[in-house]
Amino acid sequence: MKIHTVQAIRKIVLYAAVAVGVFVFAVTASIHPGDRTLHEMIEWVGIVLIVACILGRTWSSLYIGGRKIEEFVQTGPYSVMRNPLYFFSFLGAAGVGMQVGSVLLGLICAALAWMVFYVVVLQEEQVLTARYGDSYRDYLARVPRFFPKPSLWHDDPTLTIRPPRVIMTFADALVFLLAVPLAEFFEHLQETGAIPVLLRLP
Repeated sequence: MKIHTVQAIRKIVLYAAVAVGVFVFAVTASIHPGDRTLHEMIEWVGIVLIVACILGRTWSSLYIGGRKIEEFVQTGPYSVMRNPLYFFSFLGAAGVGMQVGSVLLGLICAALAWMVFYVVVLQEEQVLTARYGDSYRDYLARVPRFFPKPSLWHDDPTLTIRPPRVIMTFADALVFLLAVPLAEFFEHLQETGAIPVLLRLP
């Protein structure tokens, strides 16, 4: 399977997951009333995670943008974990779930994102192993898949940046921010009785 095919599958699965997620988002509420301090704190922690996601994905794109097929990147964020783009997406997914005012929903969203990307990563690893052989196998054995190991950090003295790719990644990551007004919109609809609350989570 070619890496283009793997990436296409990833997008289809991701869009399907987002569609289901929006529905769940619409009918779920926090057990904490909207005017309580804890509710607001959870939402703000979620916003911090979303911002970290946007900045982290953009930073990672400086290294990988447009190079995933033609180069084997092992520097910068890719020196401490193999999939920093996905790692930061987990943070963003958690932040999205927390916009409902629920820590549990944040954890559920992060877990679902992990499940989606884990399947894709297994396919990507097969493609990259076939392409790069022993050097990639060594990378697999040495560098964690998702969670960073800072002691492995190393970087190049110079970096060639491809602005269109970086801008595209930044723009894509901004979609996570839509969760903030969307959560407020659904909360308003729930309060007015326009949509039902089917689930309340801590």
